[in-house]
Amino acid sequence: MSHSRFLSAISLAVSLAAPGCGGDDSCGPGNAPDDGLVATGGGATLTYSGLTAGLNGDCPATDAPSGVTSLTIAGTAATGFVTLCVSRPDLLAKQSQTVGLDVAGSAPPARLVDLTGSASNCTFKIDRTQPASGSVSSAGLCGNGASTAGFALTVDVTLALTRTCDQTIDSIPVTLRGTVAVAAQ
Repeated sequence: MSHSRFLSAISLAVSLAAPGCGGDDSCGPGNAPDDGLVATGGGATLTYSGLTAGLNGDCPATDAPSGVTSLTIAGTAATGFVTLCVSRPDLLAKQSQTVGLDVAGSAPPARLVDLTGSASNCTFKIDRTQPASGSVSSAGLCGNGASTAGFALTVDVTLALTRTCDQTIDSIPVTLRGTVAVAAQ
């Protein structure tokens, strides 16, 4: 086999092994940490880790091409969890996606479905009376999220949380930011 045919065979094998990645792209989270997603505001800090993603079809897009299934991403804090849903992981692999809340009548490309936690004797959950805005992007996301290699997720979202401390309930603005490794479910 000639050298150029050998290299072509290797390129074909690599593209088949990592669908959705090609050229200089590589699949997986790279150097992204496992616990890089942090919600801060109002004196509270909630750190989420152990993010996993699965093609669960929880927030399907009506305009998705055949074979593209929505991607659910979930992680935990010591006393809470975070859940996002991306309608078009094929687009997330190429560009950042706008984030909004998962509320009736709203279908943003990426949805913040849930965020809860506890800190300083208070509990926190999404204040659905206030809008959320921001973006998510990825690096190393291959096969529209089907790759077992996982990927890195970068989140930059502003939202409000309902804070409950004993009998006091209020709403506080927070940011949810960071780059974090996401493993396949």
